[in-house]
Amino acid sequence: MSDPAARRVEKPWGHELIWAHTDRYVGKVLVIETGRRLSLQRHAIKDETILVREGRLRLYLEGADGVVRAEELGPGEHRHVPTGRIHRYEAIERCELIEVSTPELDDVIRLEDDFGRQGTSAP
Repeated sequence: MSDPAARRVEKPWGHELIWAHTDRYVGKVLVIETGRRLSLQRHAIKDETILVREGRLRLYLEGADGVVRAEELGPGEHRHVPTGRIHRYEAIERCELIEVSTPELDDVIRLEDDFGRQGTSAP
């Protein structure tokens, strides 16, 4: 973490470490505490891919048919979350995810949120 651009952002579900942020891509580590979940959300522009590094994750992801399906992912498993698809990450057990994405960090449309942030892009 000697990169001066690396920064930790506290979240109600855990935290994220943004370790790369350029005008072309972003690299993050997301730490989601057991039983916590991110907003049910989608992005207008942002495109992202996740890799589970540790723990177990329940991924809710909208398919091309418009149906949101849940699946469990463990270490070494990865998924692409295309632009515009509804999705949510939920920690079955504490998990660490590597996320790579396009750089639009504030591009979040929250449809549901356990922490009262729906309709906002608040951390």
